Amino acid sequence: MTETLTLSSSLFPLGWQHYLLGGLLIGSGVVLLFALTGLIGGMSTVFSSSWSFVSKRAFFQQARLTGSRVWRLVYAAGLVLGAGIWWLAFSDGTPLRTEVPAGLLLVGGFLVGYGARLGNGCTSGHGICGLGSLQWPSLLAVLTFMGTAFLTANLVAWWLA
Repeated sequence: MTETLTLSSSLFPLGWQHYLLGGLLIGSGVVLLFALTGLIGGMSTVFSSSWSFVSKRAFFQQARLTGSRVWRLVYAAGLVLGAGIWWLAFSDGTPLRTEVPAGLLLVGGFLVGYGARLGNGCTSGHGICGLGSLQWPSLLAVLTFMGTAFLTANLVAWWLA
């Protein structure tokens, strides 16, 4: 029992309850979106549909992107607003910082975007919506995302050490 408590406190030094609450809120939001509108929320499509406002390239002007860009933009705004509300309500007002260099964040962002396009969706689309609806391709995508994330995080930690 002591080993379990030690492992839990080392993995979750600030506790695990807020992770559970966050997961329940995200899951509830996705369920409500689907139950009330029949729409599936994933963030990589939000990115592509937002580009349809400014880019005339054929990819971004597909009907599936231009026809859904307004609700997807509202969806993204809700994500940003929710993060802002959390920060105001539960933080001490200290700006969030990272030790990861800006160049690595930029490269990582491009790789994640490329992977989301290659995987036909992102972790939110596959991991929350796809797994929630028991889609086999989403399980394979999530396993690939997570395996790659574990490998990358360990390689970056080794490289920065």
